[in-house]
Amino acid sequence: MKRIHYSWIILIITFFSIIVAGIVRSSSGVFIVPLEDEFGWDRSVISLAFAISLFLYGLSGPFMAALIEVLGLKKMMVLGMSTLLTGISLTFFMKHEWQLMLIWGVIIGLGCGVFLTVLSPYVANRWFDKRRGLAVGILTASTATGQLILLPVLAIIIENYSFRWAIGLVMVLSLIMLLIILLFMKNTPKEVGALPYGAEGKIRESAAVQKKNPIGMAFRSLKEAAGVKEFWLLAASFFICGLSTSGLIGTHFISYCISFGLPVVTAASLLSFMGIFDLIGTTLSGWLSDRFDNRWLLFWYYGLRGASLVLLPFALKEGTITLLIIFSVFYGLDWIATVPPTISISRQVFGLERSGIIYGWIFASHQAGAAVAAYGGGLIFKVFNSYTWGFFLAGIFCLLGSLFVILIKRERTASIMNDDTVKL
Repeated sequence: MKRIHYSWIILIITFFSIIVAGIVRSSSGVFIVPLEDEFGWDRSVISLAFAISLFLYGLSGPFMAALIEVLGLKKMMVLGMSTLLTGISLTFFMKHEWQLMLIWGVIIGLGCGVFLTVLSPYVANRWFDKRRGLAVGILTASTATGQLILLPVLAIIIENYSFRWAIGLVMVLSLIMLLIILLFMKNTPKEVGALPYGAEGKIRESAAVQKKNPIGMAFRSLKEAAGVKEFWLLAASFFICGLSTSGLIGTHFISYCISFGLPVVTAASLLSFMGIFDLIGTTLSGWLSDRFDNRWLLFWYYGLRGASLVLLPFALKEGTITLLIIFSVFYGLDWIATVPPTISISRQVFGLERSGIIYGWIFASHQAGAAVAAYGGGLIFKVFNSYTWGFFLAGIFCLLGSLFVILIKRERTASIMNDDTVKL
């Protein structure tokens, strides 16, 4: 019987680690109304805390990538999961708005930073020589798998018991994942006496631990990337990606549905339903990114997402579950499908060694967009008593994003980054 390559075991551990972090991140959507009811806090204040979390975990991306180079993959995953576990545990003692900002804004935001920013491309680049696009697609899809499995469960628990019981379930899952990382995670293929999956012969591999200043590494990479037009086009399009996904849909979709009279469990189930199709769409996107022009993939992803967001208010106004299911399928297929082609272009433009940290900066732009939508959505609701304008604007921005990515040149060398010449 042929042994399973350890790269796939690493992929599975990373997959479930991202699922747990994704559960924590996506659960904010089901906590907005319970926190309003429990503490009497204003929705814009609650949205601000979640916006801080989105922004911080995105901003931390390039520094997390540099820290992985310095401390090693396993230590950073242990540190990240421990931080998440600490934040979740402190939620039980939360009583004031500033505590919400500190716990869900800062602690949980930084804890998510390891898993939801650069971990997918780092694992794919270091543990896979072949099937990198597929590996990125699978790992990226895992952020949606968490909400697929647990958002309706969390909503049912909140509706029948309390949001604290839901927090308890998330805490137990985080603890289990921390133990698995401690027992089975490895830094590089060399630690198990293997080459990356699909590699033949002896290949060059960067050391697992480097004695360098991670802050200096992050800012040097930003300085190098800032002179490249493709960096700004990817960053701008990814800003729009974050604005139209985790910032708006992930934070406010459930509350938007509730404002039209849908029960919280139904709304959470629709979001969960998106997760099913996101798992399919993002994995397929990873497979496609190995085979087709990544610019055109992104063009269609952003364009179709924009159209679906513009149509969502009409579907909610009609109030028919069939239209909402169609939206959930359509939007779900496209939710995080943009990530594999963006990572692929980043790797091709900036080279294998530098792309991890530079993608971290691109992802920071993604989360800046998410933070704008998370807070902006709450602010729009406060002013207009409706989210409709927020969803219309997000749809228009997506159409603009589709134009940004098509401006990237078809052939772009990484020679300015002192790497091998590659083609998109």
